[in-house]
Amino acid sequence: MISPKHHQLSITRQCALMRVSRSSFYYQGKGESPFDLKLMRLIDEQWLKAPFFGSRRMTSYLRREGYSVNRKKVRRLMRKMGLEAVYPRPKTTRPHPDHPVYPYLLKGLIIDRPNQVWAADITFLPMPRGFMYLMAVMDWHTRKVLSWRLSNTLEADFCVAAMEDAIKDYGTPDIFNTDQGSQFTSLAFTGLLKERGIKISMDGKGAWRDNLFIERLWWSLKYECVYINEYADANSMRKGLATWIDFYNSERPHSSLDDRTPDEAYFRALPKAA
Repeated sequence: MISPKHHQLSITRQCALMRVSRSSFYYQGKGESPFDLKLMRLIDEQWLKAPFFGSRRMTSYLRREGYSVNRKKVRRLMRKMGLEAVYPRPKTTRPHPDHPVYPYLLKGLIIDRPNQVWAADITFLPMPRGFMYLMAVMDWHTRKVLSWRLSNTLEADFCVAAMEDAIKDYGTPDIFNTDQGSQFTSLAFTGLLKERGIKISMDGKGAWRDNLFIERLWWSLKYECVYINEYADANSMRKGLATWIDFYNSERPHSSLDDRTPDEAYFRALPKAA
């Protein structure tokens, strides 16, 4: 638990140690009605099953489920959740108009070792009285989750903090790939990558499938951890996520990794120390 009156550690330091953004310490919910929060939960579950659903299809789905909603409400909620239909198109995420967008560097690239390419994404996590956002950094080749952070906003600071955690613990990748979301095109985030000599890659036309690795992670995490527990606050959610992600990395074998866990695939493939 975070203690505002701790004599040695500031709130900022405690939040960093607990992998929670400072703003999340003051989390009081989002001001959405219980009905809208229920809709957001349903939208999130359905989007995981059918990520090609846009606001029109999602509205039809909710109406068939017995909820009287219009497309305007569904569009607003999906935008707040950071959800858009996934299908081949030039841009799947709206970048900030003042932020530069970087080219996609992975087309035709054979990714066959750890720390060659890292990727990141953000997902919405429902709670009974509000919601949070989770950002994770993943090693592309081994599917290992290198770092993660929770936040109650979509500002860039928690993404930068997660990236700093990954660099501190695992070094730097050759390439870092994301979508064109404003958190990842921000000067704070791209500046960190440039300072470390990391090449920046962003999804564009023809690269829409590349996010499937992390989308699979989100599906498993939500159905195996978040939905069945319905965490009441950010601290309990953080603890639950920490336990599940540790299980995912160290105990869950992947057929694509020859039935090795992400930890086994990652650490066994690293160069041996001289």
